[in-house]
Amino acid sequence: MNLKILRIGVRRGWAEHTHLLKDRKELITSMIGTVGVFAGLILWVGDTSVEGANVNAATFMTAGFLAFTVFGAGLMTFPMALTTDREEGTLLRLRTIPGGIPAYLVGRATTLMCQIVVQSVLILATGVIVGGVTLPHDWLTLTWVLLLGTLAVVPLGAAIGSLLPGPKTAAGILIFPLMGLMITSGVMLPMTYMPEIVHSIAQVFPLYWQGLGLRSAFLPDSTLAVEIGKSWRLPQVAGVLTAWAVVGMLIAPWLIRRVTRRESGSRLTERQLAAQSS
Repeated sequence: MNLKILRIGVRRGWAEHTHLLKDRKELITSMIGTVGVFAGLILWVGDTSVEGANVNAATFMTAGFLAFTVFGAGLMTFPMALTTDREEGTLLRLRTIPGGIPAYLVGRATTLMCQIVVQSVLILATGVIVGGVTLPHDWLTLTWVLLLGTLAVVPLGAAIGSLLPGPKTAAGILIFPLMGLMITSGVMLPMTYMPEIVHSIAQVFPLYWQGLGLRSAFLPDSTLAVEIGKSWRLPQVAGVLTAWAVVGMLIAPWLIRRVTRRESGSRLTERQLAAQSS
């Protein structure tokens, strides 16, 4: 990786992002869809009080949806895009270009980060306009948690994308684990509503910690009554998200190199023929 590859990747990622914004169908399905679900939930249960937290559901869910937007983009949108490009032969062609794979990954990451920024702004605006949510009282914490959370999941998304068998099965493989984590990680409901064993499992994954950090930026300290340990634990938030980012950055390049080295024109043709016949 060098500055030239980084610049090429960023330009490519920005170009893909602007293309997405111009494509009405892609824009609706990839960005507006999540915001639409969020708006529907606010209209349905937004005024409901979260028991023991002294806030309404709209405020609690705003922080949760911001966390899940980053998590879902990094661990579903990114892996599916990577798998699709692999099956279409994009990675095989880029392997023949010096710096092609690193520039591609930088480009994909840039596009993803742009999408996360747009979705986060839309979710925050929806929470304020539709749900009457108060703006965050700690913008600094909101910013570093979102950034560190993105760094924690984007490399993992690249690693997962290199392991998925194909784009047709990718969504089916990813959707249920992601939905399970969304339910059990405290981003939609307080963790204290759930059994102790769920607490232990959820705290292994970055989604819980990002949600906790974002809640600290939105919610008053009175809501600590429904948090594990009755504390925002921001040092632990930073530590766990950093650890996941480091693990992902160590694993992802090795897995991607391994997959691209094993790729060949004959293997690609065989998979394409099998996909057409199925």
